[in-house]
Amino acid sequence: MEAIGQFIPLILIFAIMYFLLIRPQQKKVKEHAAMVEALRRGDQIVTQGGLIGKVSKVKEENEVEVELAEGVKVRVVKSTIAQVLNKTEPAK
Repeated sequence: MEAIGQFIPLILIFAIMYFLLIRPQQKKVKEHAAMVEALRRGDQIVTQGGLIGKVSKVKEENEVEVELAEGVKVRVVKSTIAQVLNKTEPAK
């Protein structure tokens, strides 16, 4: 009985850590994955390196082609896209 009482604070600490750290991080990862999956041509993005460009082509499952300046296109891994600045409307 006394052994269970000693583990209660440890269990409470783990529960607090889960709700304050682990769960919000998992939610953030899911939101980022959804944002990356929703990328389409014409979206203006910012990479983790701070480059701002426009998606010119969604290539394979993990890659997009981004136009940084007129005539300057680079291939970017989708997971390195930090945020989408401007979303384009879906084609009809």
